[in-house]
Amino acid sequence: MEILDYAFMQRALLAAVLVGITAPAVGIYLVQRRQALMGDGIGHVAMTGVGLGFLLSWSPVWMATVVSVLGAVLMELIRWYGRTRGDIALAMLFYGGMAGGVMFINLAPTGSNANLTSYLFGSLSTVSESDVTAICVLAAFVILVTLGLRRQLFAVSQDEEFARVTGLPVRALNLLTAITAAVTVTVAMRVVGLLLVSALMVVPVAAAQQMSRSFAATFAISVAIGVAVTLGGTVTSYYQDVPPGATIVLLTIGAFIVLTVLAAPLARRRARAAAAAQPAEDPAECAIPAARRTEKEIGV
Repeated sequence: MEILDYAFMQRALLAAVLVGITAPAVGIYLVQRRQALMGDGIGHVAMTGVGLGFLLSWSPVWMATVVSVLGAVLMELIRWYGRTRGDIALAMLFYGGMAGGVMFINLAPTGSNANLTSYLFGSLSTVSESDVTAICVLAAFVILVTLGLRRQLFAVSQDEEFARVTGLPVRALNLLTAITAAVTVTVAMRVVGLLLVSALMVVPVAAAQQMSRSFAATFAISVAIGVAVTLGGTVTSYYQDVPPGATIVLLTIGAFIVLTVLAAPLARRRARAAAAAQPAEDPAECAIPAARRTEKEIGV
């Protein structure tokens, strides 16, 4: 294939696959926790890291990772202790992150708004070998956490109080989820862009939920969708000369619409099957609440 003859496209396709895996893998926990926009907030904070990277002549990816992790930890602390002022503090953090990124990159000798744009919306031609190395290392961390601790993270995401009663370190797991989300944002920013990465973390999960109610199946389907749209968007961007981040997000939304349409008759069949299987004499209160179902029942 012609597309594989170019080294920059080989790097871009590898990065796209890793982004397609990691973004939904973290996003499924954020959706369960009703923190779908967390990735968007971290993306704003990561802009300061990108600007600092140019200003200090360090790798923007690694600097953005450090700043994003610090921002994610601060976001969790605000969530724990912020009370009524928490939303104001988060807004200041997000807007300050954007302003800091613009300021630092303009102060950098080799920085410009054009450099920042490639990180905001993604760029295929600027994915370097050092970026790929950083993305591989960070993606390995994300996959290790999201798969290795899936039972614990699922329990905390479903019901924090129940998880705390069972003896799980809820705050530590919440902090780890936030850190993993921050790492995922920096993994994805070279392909999708900081301003669009949140969509890739959330929309594939929402699309997968149209087809399955099992956690394990939803996880697998969302990752499959993520890989398909990132590869499809990257290839389309190369041949049609369109922005990769926007193309990937639009393909993701398209996949959500298609699966929603296809899932409608499936949902009706499930409802009829569930009604037929429910004994008439069983009162409704005997049903097991979703938040208290065991991991085995939900398919973790």
